Amino acid sequence: MKQGIHPDYHPVVFRDPSAGFAILTRSTVTSSATVQWEDGNTYPVVDVDVSSASHPFYTGRTRVLDTAGRVEKFRRRYGLSGQEDAR
Repeated sequence: MKQGIHPDYHPVVFRDPSAGFAILTRSTVTSSATVQWEDGNTYPVVDVDVSSASHPFYTGRTRVLDTAGRVEKFRRRYGLSGQEDAR
């Protein structure tokens, strides 16, 4: 490998606060926030919104979307009735 052209690759903790899940891995991501890990060392931490511990696909908990409400809102906004779009 050429020296000086690659980003710093170091241990980083990725944490999902909503699920209480964290994983220590290696990444080029930087963060000013730190956390003390189970091994006693301090690592940079990156908070993520969704992880395998909180994603509906992996947990089996699906969210119900209000698609009927969205369709009705569209029809009210653009003045379409149910009969006009069934062509």
